[in-house]
Parts: sequence; structure tokens; C-alpha cells
Amino acid sequence: MTSLRTASHPAAARTGARAGARSDGRGRGAGRRAPARRPAKRKRRAPRRSGAAGIMRWWPALLIAAALVAGAAWGTERAPRPGTCTLPGSSVTLSADQMANAATIAEVGWDRGLPDRAVVIALATAMQESTLRNLDYGDRDSLGLFQQRPSQGWGTPEQVQDPVYAAGQFYDRLVQIPEWESGRLTNIAQAVQISGHPELYQKWQEFAQELTTMLQSGAMMDDNCSRPTPM
Repeated sequence: MTSLRTASHPAAARTGARAGARSDGRGRGAGRRAPARRPAKRKRRAPRRSGAAGIMRWWPALLIAAALVAGAAWGTERAPRPGTCTLPGSSVTLSADQMANAATIAEVGWDRGLPDRAVVIALATAMQESTLRNLDYGDRDSLGLFQQRPSQGWGTPEQVQDPVYAAGQFYDRLVQIPEWESGRLTNIAQAVQISGHPELYQKWQEFAQELTTMLQSGAMMDDNCSRPTPM
């Protein structure tokens, strides 16, 4: 049987029923899940600079690095290289191979009993012809330290590229030149070599004299050729 109070207030009854339903978990709102949160958006990183922009950014550092490399290379070029020798008087720098060839030329002359004058002429001639290098090429068929030509009767290509043989051939012809011991160096050398540039031998006279004196001392020299060291 319905009470008069409940019947006279139907709206209140419905409100209470809905409140009860929510309180005991059987209402529609009780079963709903909270909406999922969306992950926060990540901030985009600024694109890296490349190309001309990157070069402009780093050019001061690159310029400094290039200067350091150039300075190191310049210092290396100016520093004495291992195995070289600079004659203090003429300031000519010779490599180990050039020194060895010069020593061979001098030894061949001295072994023959020739005076230092012959060695000086031979060294000056070889310096002009090949810079004291045993070349396997030259003008036409010229070869070796003295650029001797097989076609002119100096020997076979193999022989004229043998420093001992080539020096011997030069001395053989040198001693046949009249007044070779007292004549002007370039004239004597030209009489042996028959070169198209006869005056060029003279410029090596002082160098050849200094080198002959150094070789005659029988001592190895330091990088500046200034301090003898016993062998």
C-alpha cells in the first residue's frame, strides 16, 4: 500500500531512487571509466644546419686548422732532412745518394794517383751534367753521372750507368787534354764532354773544391757538413 506522502510527491521519490542507485554502484554513471589522457606532444628539434650554413658556422675553426697544417708543412720543408748534407761554403745540399756518387768519383781518381785537381774537375762536371745523380735518361742517348753517350764511344748503356766505370772513362779522357792541370776548369771540362753549354761547368768550381776537401778528410759529416765525426 502506498503512503500518502510518497504518492503526493512523486518527483521526490524518483530523485531519491536515482540517488540510491548511484550510491550503491548500480547507476549508469558508476561503471564509466575516466577518459584516457593523450600523451604530450614532443617538441620537434630544430633541423641541423648543413651545406653553406654549416661551413659558415665552422669556418673560423677550419681556417685555424688549415693554418696549423700549413705551418707544420713549412717547418718540415725548412728543417734538415735525414741523410742530407749542406756544404757550409757553397750552401749546396746533397742527398745521401749524391754524396755516395761524389765519394765514388773521388776514390776512382785518387786510386789512379791523380791529383785533387782532377777530382775537382770531375765533380764539377758531374754536378753540371747530372747533379751527381746516376740518371737512366738524358739528352738523346746520354746516361749516368757524366751523361756519357754510348753512340759516341763511351761504352754500353749499362757501363756508363756504372759510377766506377763512368768516372774512369772521364779521367781517361781528361788526362789527354793539354794543360788540364792548370787550364780554366770550364775549358778543360768542355774539351772532355763536348757540351752545347760549355760555360756552365765553371759555376761549380768552388763547390767542387769544397766537396773534394771534405771527401779527402776521410770523415763522415753531420747534417750541416760542418763537424767531422770519425768513421
